[in-house]
Amino acid sequence: MKKKLMAYAMTLALASGLAAMPASADDAAKSYKIGICNYVDDASLNQIVDNITATLEALGEEQGVTFDIEYDNCNADGNVMAQIIADFIADDVDLMVGIATPVAMNMQSATEDNGIPVVFAAVSDPEGAGLVESNEAPGANITGTSDYLDTNAIMNLIFAQNPDAGTIGLLYDVGQDSATAPIADAKAYLDEKGVSYKEYTGTNVNEVVLAAESAAADGVDAVFTPTDNTIMTAELSIYETFAEAGIPHYTGADSFALNGAFLGYGVDYANLGVETGRMIADILTNEKNPGEVPVMTFDNGTATINTDICEALGISFDEISETFAPFCTSVKSITTADTFDDLAA
Repeated sequence: MKKKLMAYAMTLALASGLAAMPASADDAAKSYKIGICNYVDDASLNQIVDNITATLEALGEEQGVTFDIEYDNCNADGNVMAQIIADFIADDVDLMVGIATPVAMNMQSATEDNGIPVVFAAVSDPEGAGLVESNEAPGANITGTSDYLDTNAIMNLIFAQNPDAGTIGLLYDVGQDSATAPIADAKAYLDEKGVSYKEYTGTNVNEVVLAAESAAADGVDAVFTPTDNTIMTAELSIYETFAEAGIPHYTGADSFALNGAFLGYGVDYANLGVETGRMIADILTNEKNPGEVPVMTFDNGTATINTDICEALGISFDEISETFAPFCTSVKSITTADTFDDLAA
């Protein structure tokens, strides 16, 4: 099941005067074994994994250590996830990395007795999920990075683009912890504004496709989705439905926009992966207690707009960028692709 993703090593050179002497234990590069489990194969989470591994490669070379990474993807299957984590424990990994809330929670439970450090990534609400005592002082053996979403900021963009929007669709998976708080925040925002909303849910791609078709048939003025991995996985299957219906899809990550949503707003997942990698290295090489390392959050100020969808919706990218500018740290453009690597190519 498990695949070796990468092994990174750099051997420190001996001084010329000692070149002929046999290497001692202190001369050998320190080696750390890391087990990474991804929750599902989607653009956001894969981008995190890619940047974690690239960061550890660079830090390993810089510090003269080996980060031996074992990677697997459970594809949202709880039984597979449990087996992957059990394999990591059997392999005596020095640290586990859980990508997304469900993996992090299972790793937390599996390490209560053995104390293996756990670093999570892309957990929207670590405190609400019960992973940490607080973001400032996580406690126990766990810490990580959060992709907390400022829902009100996205709502502001919806009404900046269409002040007369009368009905907003809320598309999400009821089983995703990452959707719970943002959807509640969206409802509160819309209730206060006196704007109606309709909820559309799905737990797999087929259900999400049907939900998107229902939203299109209902003629909602816009659709909002938080950082929901189920919807992210289905985005390539639904974006044309929304574009053809003239409905802009506002979402909680740039990877949604990559896969065809009108707009992705929030965390830069590449940077989140980089910072997660640095946190992992710091805990291992400097022997830091994860429970004393604060959870890292990020500025949610970047709007990424899909210019292909702009054209399909009859929206000028230049004009909408000016409209959104007061509400964002920056506005970026992107075109539709399967992965960020495909886009770069």
